[in-house]
Amino acid sequence: MRHFWLEAALAAGVTLTAVTAAYAAGADLSPPPSAPRPQAVAPAAAPVAPPPPPAVFECGEPVPGHEVNSPFGLRRMPWEKHGRLHEGVDIAAPVGMPVLAVADGVVTRAGNSPSYGRFVEVKHAEGLVSFYAHLGRIDPHAKPGAAVQRGRAIGKIGSSGTSTGPHVHFEIRQDERPLNPVAFIGREFATAEDLPLRTAARYSQRVRVAQVSFVPETKRALMEGPRKVEKAEAEDRPRATLTFTAKSADTSGVEATATASAPGPMVVPTAG
Repeated sequence: MRHFWLEAALAAGVTLTAVTAAYAAGADLSPPPSAPRPQAVAPAAAPVAPPPPPAVFECGEPVPGHEVNSPFGLRRMPWEKHGRLHEGVDIAAPVGMPVLAVADGVVTRAGNSPSYGRFVEVKHAEGLVSFYAHLGRIDPHAKPGAAVQRGRAIGKIGSSGTSTGPHVHFEIRQDERPLNPVAFIGREFATAEDLPLRTAARYSQRVRVAQVSFVPETKRALMEGPRKVEKAEAEDRPRATLTFTAKSADTSGVEATATASAPGPMVVPTAG
């Protein structure tokens, strides 16, 4: 009986050992855990270049589609004895055509004067100032302190003040120094260093005599007074015919003449 129990215990121990070994062998035979799959990485977005800074001064046209008739530089009007600096340009156009602000800015002055007639002044970036004169009408929005955008109408073409015909007298200044508007019109300047300040301040020393077809009433006496030839007391001779010498509107130096006895064709409407 004792041997039976001993054999049974031995058999149980052998069975337990076999089961344990089999379990261990099965664990060793199990497939290894699969490696984690790499996560797909989205490609990095290409860097976007920042937009270029806005131009410091972008100058449009005060009267689009119309050319300068009287340039910047020394000029003598028929009723003047000496030449003087024409501090802007004259652009002839039909009465009532809109006159536009050439750049963003703020209206600093708007009013009327005996010489310039109805005018508007606008201050821009970099100390630049644009000036529009001889207007037939000032836009109601163009009041001192009002902001204006490039291309906004600030008035209409007219012939107010001392003027020889419908046009706008247009100036650009910096620190009260007159600059040639032709150096700015229709151009864009990215930085202050790009502004053509030195070039625009230059002008020829040759005096151009303006040829006009209409003389303002206030200037007619000037033409007849100092220039007329008085009859001599002892001689009853006729007055001399006055002849003007005028240079063309460009700087080529070509000369033309017009007599005071009869007005010739209008070359350029100008102002005093």
